[in-house]
Amino acid sequence: MRVRSLFSTAVLGVALAVPAAAPQAAAAPAAAPAGCDATDADIYAPPPGTVQGDPGDLLACRPVKLTNIPGDVPMRAWKVRYVSTDAKGARNVVTGTVAIPTAPWTGDGSRPTVAFNPGTLGSAERCAFSKQLAGEYVDMYEGGNLNLFLRAGHAVAATDGVGYLSGQVHTYMVGANAGHALLDIVRASRQIPGGSLTADGDVGISGYSEGGAAALWGAQLAASYAPELNVVGAAAGGVPGDLKVTAKQLNGSLFAGFLADALVGLHAAYPEMPFTELMNERGARAVEDVRSHCLFGTLAVFLGARVEDFSTGRLTLEQIYALRGPGGVTWGELVDRQRLGVGVGGPSSGARYEIGFPVFQYRGWFEEIIPHETEDATRQRYCAAGITTTWKNTYPAEHLTTDWAAARDVTDFLTDRFAGKPAEGNC
Repeated sequence: MRVRSLFSTAVLGVALAVPAAAPQAAAAPAAAPAGCDATDADIYAPPPGTVQGDPGDLLACRPVKLTNIPGDVPMRAWKVRYVSTDAKGARNVVTGTVAIPTAPWTGDGSRPTVAFNPGTLGSAERCAFSKQLAGEYVDMYEGGNLNLFLRAGHAVAATDGVGYLSGQVHTYMVGANAGHALLDIVRASRQIPGGSLTADGDVGISGYSEGGAAALWGAQLAASYAPELNVVGAAAGGVPGDLKVTAKQLNGSLFAGFLADALVGLHAAYPEMPFTELMNERGARAVEDVRSHCLFGTLAVFLGARVEDFSTGRLTLEQIYALRGPGGVTWGELVDRQRLGVGVGGPSSGARYEIGFPVFQYRGWFEEIIPHETEDATRQRYCAAGITTTWKNTYPAEHLTTDWAAARDVTDFLTDRFAGKPAEGNC
């Protein structure tokens, strides 16, 4: 199984992890609407010292041609820069992509929007999903997923996630950052000058792997953080719901690069915690490797790596979790804050995270990266909380290919929610 997974990953990496020399044909972007004339440098510029505005405020946009969405779907698309909120409650700036089919919406009401968070792409600035969709670098693998949403008539608001501005590093696997950014790009999508999305349009949430965790964080935060959004469903697959369980399996494995991304991403979100001073020479080099590589480069560099090899004291994961920062908080406590399904409940339940819409969770039968126990446990916590949950774990695929195998089911699930069809769940 590991041989097959490594083979599929390696083949895809060789095929994709190169600068885009001959992008696929795609519909040309519409002329820039008035006021949507930012440069690429404007979109990815470092954030100001103090971020002004409310969550979801659109700061800048520019029309773009999405060469890495296959199928030549007629659409209008924009890169966007918008205000969001980080895990500490401070304003931050995030980037992403909005795409709207040019074909008229034929369903009831206004055109719905799928809020999408991509799977892991790496932490270097060039890895941003918005750059890859536009063909500026190719290490991505979900253009076909977006094609299905757009062909169904849905708009797509795809966040890059926090940490892809110039000079930043992606805050990989930090739940509140991801959930806020995912909800706020929907708000921003409705402010694009000349755009056609309206405030009454339904919203669906989708993502796989890193994106699956982000999708569930978006679902958990929607009622309290963005109550004006009419979220009607969420689909999340390959979800690393418990980072400690996942880290234990990744450490020393073929996929240790994901653990490296998570450690550096958590440090980016919590720079006050002990980190840099713990590193030996190899550790300092590893941090730079994470900051300079995209997905397949990171996996190659950290193949079989163990976290113990990067600190002066050969610290284990458990020893790192015990380290305290300002105020006495430990790394372990911060990692536990990212656990999904804790404090969830239905509408009016009084739970910290109230979810009033159906959720589709899924994984592949041959999943080899995310431990089955944490994916299953997240689903079980949702079911125990009374959240209408549809679960599927029978895709005959491993981690990467399950993303593609489930894409039609995800599109159908959200399309049914937009049509007002009930979901019974199968808890």
